[in-house]
Amino acid sequence: MPTRSPAVIVRMALVALGALALSACGINSVPTKEEAAKAQWGVVQSAYQRRADLIPNLVETVKAAAGSENQILSNVTEARARATSINVTTDDLSDPETFNKFQAAQNQLTQALGQLRTVVEAYPQLQSQQRFADLMTALEGAENRINTERDRYNEAAQDYNTEIRTFPSIVAAKVVYGAKPLSYFQAAEGADTAPNVDFGGMAGAPGAAPGAAPASNDNAAPGAAPGAAPGAAPAAAGQ
Repeated sequence: MPTRSPAVIVRMALVALGALALSACGINSVPTKEEAAKAQWGVVQSAYQRRADLIPNLVETVKAAAGSENQILSNVTEARARATSINVTTDDLSDPETFNKFQAAQNQLTQALGQLRTVVEAYPQLQSQQRFADLMTALEGAENRINTERDRYNEAAQDYNTEIRTFPSIVAAKVVYGAKPLSYFQAAEGADTAPNVDFGGMAGAPGAAPGAAPASNDNAAPGAAPGAAPGAAPAAAGQ
């Protein structure tokens, strides 16, 4: 085996030290953690799409048994359209404005579905249908998955954001990659407050008092609460 000259040995040692230094500076860990967060974002999008795919069948099923709830059904349909119209790419994850628009639209859809659940409680004949029960079970599963995958995305984003802000990885993050922090999902304002549900004003539903106010007002402004007077302000975005 030939003997290496001292100069060759020194060069090899420098190369090894350089590779070690680059590795220690985040040259590998920064993109690795970024890709992990972006991959998890894809799972979040899949979960949201699953919920969106269930809604048209749910609306049609409710319409067949509780067609008088036109305003609520319209709210759900319109909220779904807004939510699916906002496409957040992995490049947008570092753009808080776009990310927040996406989250706000999804929160509005969650609120509209919550209003729908409140209304259908008054229709036993609807709840007794197997198709409706199956759809609601699937919707609940989709929403549970959304919550789980959002939490996992936040964890991956936090891991990446911490990596690019701490030494020595900040060197590669700033100099090599020009890394920017990823946005987080945040709880909607008022999400920790239980909604105030009042069934006293609902009519047309089984068990409603004679002469009670209509269950919904089809002339109400879009986004208004069920039974709101014409021109009433839209309901605030919920969870």
